Amino acid sequence: MTKTTYAFFLQSAISFGAAFIFVVGGIYFLPVDGWIRAFLCLGALYLVTSSFSLAKCVRDQQDVRAQEIRVEAYR
Repeated sequence: MTKTTYAFFLQSAISFGAAFIFVVGGIYFLPVDGWIRAFLCLGALYLVTSSFSLAKCVRDQQDVRAQEIRVEAYR
């Protein structure tokens, strides 16, 4: 299994932080009522949490497939 480099990890973290700040800032400066801002914030938070969940599921599936391939190689 290949290990993620520190530079890629740092780039990903900075990119995520910048995107999050821009979305929150965009929602904050929208010329709309507070309930619309709250709705958009909840949608953004749901998108972030579901993205993390999906990434974890994909990673877990890849790990299972890699283990199955290793087991098949020893047979």
